[in-house]
Amino acid sequence: QVQLVESGGGLIQAGGSLRLSCAASGRTFSNYNYAMGWFRQAPEKEREFVAAIRWSGGSAGYAETVRGRFTISRDNAKNTVYLQMNSLKPEDTAVYYCAASRNLRLPQTQYEYASWGQGTQVTVSS
Repeated sequence: QVQLVESGGGLIQAGGSLRLSCAASGRTFSNYNYAMGWFRQAPEKEREFVAAIRWSGGSAGYAETVRGRFTISRDNAKNTVYLQMNSLKPEDTAVYYCAASRNLRLPQTQYEYASWGQGTQVTVSS
């Protein structure tokens, strides 16, 4: 079982930046066996894919709505994944979740991810 803890959310004005962190741990956790994803869920909307990356490296995957503004990265030594969010818009307001998947093909559906964090709120004011 993998435990995930997100941090870094908050209230920010449109155009600003935030960096979210996701610390991974667990007895069976070996970071090269997982892909890590960020999802978000706005009120009364379905959870949607934001970005994903493999611990082993290679290219990352992004939703079209955030491509060019958000960057996912990882620090293997710290077992931590980051989501750098720039040029934030009010429509980026949501609870952001970190998730882990055994599928190394960077899946974009939430059902491919077995482990989830508790989420961190990001609110972008206009």
